[in-house]
Amino acid sequence: MNKGTVCLTFDFDAISLWLQRDMTTMTSISRGEFGAVAVPRILHMLGKRDIQSTWFVPGHTIETYPEVCKAIIEQGHEIALHGYAHENFNILSFEEEREILQKSIDVTEKVLGFRPKGFRSPSWDVSSRTIKNLESLGVVYDSSQMGNDYSVYFSRCEDQHFKDKASKFGEQSKVVEIPVSWSLDDYVYFEYLKTSTAVFPGLKRPDEMFGNWNGDIDYMLRDFQNGVLVVTFHPQVSGRGHRLLGIENWIDGLMEKGIGFSRMDSIADSFLKGTEFGIYAPE
Repeated sequence: MNKGTVCLTFDFDAISLWLQRDMTTMTSISRGEFGAVAVPRILHMLGKRDIQSTWFVPGHTIETYPEVCKAIIEQGHEIALHGYAHENFNILSFEEEREILQKSIDVTEKVLGFRPKGFRSPSWDVSSRTIKNLESLGVVYDSSQMGNDYSVYFSRCEDQHFKDKASKFGEQSKVVEIPVSWSLDDYVYFEYLKTSTAVFPGLKRPDEMFGNWNGDIDYMLRDFQNGVLVVTFHPQVSGRGHRLLGIENWIDGLMEKGIGFSRMDSIADSFLKGTEFGIYAPE
C-alpha cells in the first residue's frame, strides 16, 4: 500500500454552468469561455509532472469544444459524465435523469469515441434514483456524495428519510462511490458570484485554500493506510495565473511527501478487484 493517493479532478463546465443559471449575458458566458482557454495551461502543468487526472465534462462542453476535449484524452486523462447542460439532477424525474444521462453518454461516444465509466452530478446533488439510473446504464462509479473522506464504498439505492422516525437505508448498489467535499473544491474559495438571492465572495488567496487541503492530507497520512483524497478544480476558476502558480507549488509539495496521483477510473477498478482504501489505523 502507498502512503496515500490524491485524485486531481477538473469540472470543465465551460458555458453550460452559466446556461444552467440563466445567466446568459456576454460577460457571464465569457466567464465560461475562459475555461477552454485555461485547459491547455492545466494539461501542460500536469504533463510536465507526468500526472494523470479525471475530467468531468458536460455533453454541452464536449459538443462546443470537441478539440479541447480530445486533447484531454490524448494526453492520458480520463473524461467522465457531468450531465448535458449542468442540470440539477435532484429536481428531475427518474425518466428525465435517464434521458440526460443517455444523451451525455451518446455525445461522448460520438465525439470522443468511448463510453465513460464515471459520473459526477452537477452541483453534487444526487438522489437514490440517480444511482439506480447509473447502475442500469452500466456506469461504474459516482463522485457526488460525501459519506466518507478517505475511503471508497458502494453507493445505495432508494434510501428513505423521515423527520419523525429513523431513516431507512436502501440496498447497496453496484456503483462505486469515490467521495468529495465542498471544502475540497476550488469554486467556493475562489469564484465571485452574485445572484438575485445571494453573494458568494470567493476571491481568497490560494495559500488559504491549500492550507486547508494540506491539513486533510497530513491527517490522512498520519492516521490512515491507503487513503484517497479527491480535490476538485474548475478550469474557468483556477486557470488564472496566481492560482495556477499555487496549484503547481501545492502539487510539487505533495510529490515531495510521496503522495501518489490517480485517475478515478483506476481507483474504482482497484476497489472492485478487492483493494481497500482509507483504512483507519491511528498509532
